[in-house]
Amino acid sequence: MPRFALQIDYDGGPFAGWQRQAGGQLTVQGAIETALGALQPGPHAVTGAGRTDAGVHATAQLAHCDLTRDWNPFRLSEALNAHLRPLPVAIVRAARVADDFHARFDALERSYVFRLVARRAPVTHDKGNVWQVLSPLDLEAMRAGAVHLIGNHDFTTFRSTFCQAKSPQKTLEEISITEIPYAGGVEYRFLLRARSFLHNQVRSIIGTLERVGMGHWRPDAVKSALEARSRAACGPVCPPQGLYLAGVSYPVDPFAA
Repeated sequence: MPRFALQIDYDGGPFAGWQRQAGGQLTVQGAIETALGALQPGPHAVTGAGRTDAGVHATAQLAHCDLTRDWNPFRLSEALNAHLRPLPVAIVRAARVADDFHARFDALERSYVFRLVARRAPVTHDKGNVWQVLSPLDLEAMRAGAVHLIGNHDFTTFRSTFCQAKSPQKTLEEISITEIPYAGGVEYRFLLRARSFLHNQVRSIIGTLERVGMGHWRPDAVKSALEARSRAACGPVCPPQGLYLAGVSYPVDPFAA
């Protein structure tokens, strides 16, 4: 059966996360599998590189699926997009890949972006797509706090109690924070890169760094929280709407051809 890689863009607002659920809730994976069913009868399984939570977005989720027909990749993406309307999910591109390509297990690294907007007036165009706070944050303090999290650590403090990962040990390759002008305020854009993440790790980190940016935590308190290896030492988990799965890298780019 021909295997295809899909690059997927979605607004997580109306979805109960990426992964299909037994209760019949609307999920991104379920929506794409339903669209595939309209093209080819029978059950379908779409495997994603990451399982985003309810309300979390993606600009470059990667997934693979197997089909009986050897579709032209462009026509496959067009046909899927036609059946996905009007849901806020789109197949940006598709590619025929080797039969042993695996969107999850072959991934070398995942990148997440988090958008935090500070301004008094309510956001309008970005409502549901950013986390809004009312006061500007201390950028340099957040950067100083983030330094303590880079590298290989036991991230128990920043791990959901429901996390199913076998180990809390992860290597965080990068946390960068940039400040971008925003109408009437400022946007803080966080980029985090790692081979893989624990459940709620990114949102726990951002929520903690926001406390630093607000002046409620000193930057070195992040180091103390990490070393505590206790969920109780974590700052508040930030809301999901500012989080985006922004990239997945592989030994060979499946769309290079």
